Amino acid sequence: MSDMLWETSVLLDAMQARPMGPVPEGITGISIDTRTISPGDAFFAIKGERFDGHDFLTAAQRAGAGLVVVAEQKLPALGRVQAPMLVVDDVLAALVRLAEAARARSRAKIVAVTGSVGKTTTKEALRHGLGAVGSVHASAASFNNHWGVPLSLARLPAETSYAVFEIGMNHPGEIRPLVGLVRPHVAIVTLIAPAHLGHFRDLDEIAEAKAEIFEGVVPGGTAILNADDERCGLLAEYARKAGITEIATFGEAAGADFRLIAFEATREGANVDAEISGEPLRLALATPGRHMAQNVLAVLGTAARIGADVGKVAAALAGWHAVKGRGARHSLALGDGGAATLIDDSYNANPASMRAALDVLSRAKPGESGRRIAVLGDMLELGTHSAELHAGLKDEVLAAGVDIVFLAGEEMKALDDVLSGVVACQWHETNDELVADLERTMRGGDVVLVKASKSIGFSPLVETLLSRHEDRTQESTSRDTQAAAAQTTSGAAR
Repeated sequence: MSDMLWETSVLLDAMQARPMGPVPEGITGISIDTRTISPGDAFFAIKGERFDGHDFLTAAQRAGAGLVVVAEQKLPALGRVQAPMLVVDDVLAALVRLAEAARARSRAKIVAVTGSVGKTTTKEALRHGLGAVGSVHASAASFNNHWGVPLSLARLPAETSYAVFEIGMNHPGEIRPLVGLVRPHVAIVTLIAPAHLGHFRDLDEIAEAKAEIFEGVVPGGTAILNADDERCGLLAEYARKAGITEIATFGEAAGADFRLIAFEATREGANVDAEISGEPLRLALATPGRHMAQNVLAVLGTAARIGADVGKVAAALAGWHAVKGRGARHSLALGDGGAATLIDDSYNANPASMRAALDVLSRAKPGESGRRIAVLGDMLELGTHSAELHAGLKDEVLAAGVDIVFLAGEEMKALDDVLSGVVACQWHETNDELVADLERTMRGGDVVLVKASKSIGFSPLVETLLSRHEDRTQESTSRDTQAAAAQTTSGAAR
């Protein structure tokens, strides 16, 4: 079997499974969702909060699953399933055991990323940058929880140069078992911020929970921390307590090992001057935002610490773009013959990421007669601090030079109250009302930022806008990437 991920004999041993009937020689991939199965994959029938994978075995077979992994206790209710089966005590526990086997066989340099904001962006930048110097495996989407991390690790091919895993948490104790599986050579903490504050007493408690990532770092490994984070020192203490002696920092602060020297926003992205372990480096980024440049510093510092060619990684990052829902840009054709720029940051939101997104909007250059428009929805899981933190966005909105603000969500009423009479601001009962109002308002040259926590439903709002307006992004992105790459190539060695 070509591109075999696992031999079935190894699966049986690793997962403590038993076969039912003839089974294939091996599998080409692993899926827990019948909508993403490729022929030859193994389908793991995990039981989640809303769905039980055992109810979708027929769909998995139709999709081409090479075999299915099922729980022993479910066998009496399965009926006639024709796909080859591996039977285990518990499907998720078996996946965890397979993840352990994947880590044991891997010779890759492994990086784990956590933090209140920037985890997925940093992970994707690592995927892109390290791809210039070797084969890379990384978590899909935001697979950073109790099933996402084992799934991502179990999918790790044996012959891979670098592997990158995102690790998240909502409560204390969630990171510890996951990083125990990953056992990274480098652990990055992007930033401590009031995300999930409703589950913690304060930011120090969040820092303590994030610091669990240090407990899994292999001997001789490195912790990389944000020098501009007020809790950098606290995190360093936790890292040392976990036995880590190699601690490096990134940011603008004097003394940072991977330091941002100068940042210039451009229409295509940004020009960045940095020092990586004392060596000067100039690069152009196709992805705008000072916070994106900070993430890139962590990426370049990681490359330096794991022995990758920093120059090649930097050159590759010139062509890296923010992913869907995390700063991706689109050009929307409007009825007046002009176009508006849409900044899609709809995947998630907390006070720190809101400030970063509004800073990106402030640096955007509207076209002639264009305006800066902020479309903002609720930031969730802020507990008793919610009203204060929502109202506290007022200063960032005003500092960003926002001309019009559209709001939705019950929590955003607090911001509406303090912006009323200060800047053009409208709160909406529903997302549909907001979209209709926004479409009536947009004109050529406008720059529109869309930002909210995921469950507020602003991602469908973005999809609605894209479906109704021709997206001109592909052509402009190609030009921007070529220009950025050329600039990086000419300025990387200084």
